[in-house]
Amino acid sequence: MCFSATSSFIAAAVTGAIGVVAISRVERREDILLAATPLFFAGQQAIEGLLWLNLPDAPSSRTTASLTLAFLLFAKVFWPAFAPIAAYLTEPDPRRRSLIGLCVFMGLGVGAYFVWLISSYPQVATITNGHIAYASGPEVPLVVGIAYFIATVVAPALSTHWPLWLFAAIVFASSLVTYVVFWDAFSSIWCFFAAFASAVIVFHFERQRQLRQAVAAH
Repeated sequence: MCFSATSSFIAAAVTGAIGVVAISRVERREDILLAATPLFFAGQQAIEGLLWLNLPDAPSSRTTASLTLAFLLFAKVFWPAFAPIAAYLTEPDPRRRSLIGLCVFMGLGVGAYFVWLISSYPQVATITNGHIAYASGPEVPLVVGIAYFIATVVAPALSTHWPLWLFAAIVFASSLVTYVVFWDAFSSIWCFFAAFASAVIVFHFERQRQLRQAVAAH
């Protein structure tokens, strides 16, 4: 398998650089969260890279437990709340904004559910078949999984900005592949693919910058 500490740190470096470029293109306060998305993915991938380094020699250490908790808070709590909020703030169309607003409430509900789950059950990370698998309590109800999907995929897909459609499509496709091929390590590998998918966000801000320049030139 290609997934390793090196893969995670490379993903962190690449998405971090992309995030810096995206933020440099921002001119509206409402766009800051969307532009920062690759930076948050970079942080999450760096956390998993550190987990790769700690798990073989200290699987039960306090450091490993803290890194596991941090990764799962990102994967299960942060993203379903953050993704629709970022899409909502940058959306200019009132009708689409209202629909994305519904996704925000779903995402906040999903995040609250996972806060309860994570605080109620032990969180364990193990290296299995060349990737990291996370155990975090009982099986998640289907309705929660659907709400998570709506918050993280449907919300950006509702945007009027085509790069967000592309981001949603890539995330959806990668989730299907991960579900079928890497189900035992879904959280880890889906977030890895989603981190690289966030690269399309920089195209949104570059496109916005070019449009502003074209308007100014006329």
